[in-house]
Amino acid sequence: MSDKHQFKAIKGVRDILPPDSSLWNWFEATARRIFETYSYRDIRLPIFEQTELFARSIGADTDVVSKEMYTFDDRDGSSTTLRPEATASVVRAYIEHGMDKLPGNTKLYYVGPMFRRERPQKGRYRQFYQIGAEVLGQSDHPAIDAELIEMLTVLLRECGINNWALLVNSIGCSNCRPKYVEKLRAALQSVKGKMCGDCQRRAETNPLRVLDCKVEADQDIIATLPIITENLDEPCREHFSEFQRQLRLRGIDSYMIAPRLVRGLDYYTRTTFEITSPVLGAQNALVGGGRYDGLSELLGGPPTKCIGFALGTDRFIEAIQAAGKVDASQPIDVFIAWLGKATYPAALNLARRLRDAGLSVELPPEEMKLKKSLGLADKLGARYAVLLGENEIAAGKYVLRRLADGEQQELTETELLERLKARR
Repeated sequence: MSDKHQFKAIKGVRDILPPDSSLWNWFEATARRIFETYSYRDIRLPIFEQTELFARSIGADTDVVSKEMYTFDDRDGSSTTLRPEATASVVRAYIEHGMDKLPGNTKLYYVGPMFRRERPQKGRYRQFYQIGAEVLGQSDHPAIDAELIEMLTVLLRECGINNWALLVNSIGCSNCRPKYVEKLRAALQSVKGKMCGDCQRRAETNPLRVLDCKVEADQDIIATLPIITENLDEPCREHFSEFQRQLRLRGIDSYMIAPRLVRGLDYYTRTTFEITSPVLGAQNALVGGGRYDGLSELLGGPPTKCIGFALGTDRFIEAIQAAGKVDASQPIDVFIAWLGKATYPAALNLARRLRDAGLSVELPPEEMKLKKSLGLADKLGARYAVLLGENEIAAGKYVLRRLADGEQQELTETELLERLKARR
């Protein structure tokens, strides 16, 4: 028997291979470019943090912390966790490095993998990828919230995603939300026994989370519960009204108010939003975000106004592919078909010149017959082949063949470079 073992990726993770990786690179570069036009700057965060950071920020009784995190004891005995999300890390970095002393608002974005041990399914992986942005500072003006969403609409447009919906809500503040939560808890007392097990538990521990329930049998009951936007105090009503006006000023007027769009943790406040797309099926959320003005204080930092979002790159890529309007493929520009060992140094030099000009070049390491060489160039999807033999070197010219139709020309090296750069 063979003792060879075929290794495979662990359940719930995956390899992102070419040509898909080209689309991922394009999307990440596009997001970076757009975010930076809004004066956001890149922050590179550690992949693991102290477990307590996530337990305190996300909540020890949440499914993420109690069931889904990848946590291990480091060699010094400290508890360490692979990040399940990045907002807590951003706020930790903001506090640790005294960024509250910087002028104006601090606007940051991040790109990278997160880790949760969830049940793998379409669009959901145990190592998944997020792109997010956060604004931290001393202002909670609704224009900041609206500009964040405007930036996302620009990203959607650049990605060719036109079929999407914006849901918005306000969950109040530390003054009015506790009163609403008590009203919600009281309303749940007479109906919770008819609801799912999670809702029965949440009715006591975190009533807001009941509004998030996706169990079909509970929906009619949830529809009868008190509505949070009808229980806002005057400052929160004004903030929500101005937020909507700021959206309309930016041409974003097709949003929907979703009273059940909540965040169940105490540090969240006022604005919450979500962008969905029907092309994703039942798991249709592309982006989720909102205000979390109390998180800095919860983590031992100064009072700070914060808002941010995170988008799932895996799902966003699915939506881009479904829209079919982005071609991020990266065909090889030039395949150099060299004939005769004496021509190889010249082929090397030509490849270097073409690459210096920004062209992608494939140079075979071994000599092949012309038919086989051109066949490989075609299979690799090269746009052009340069035929280089001893006669061409003697004449100081190259044969440039367009592989799509076989049209070819004899050109000097200067003419060759100009022609290829012009047709990229």
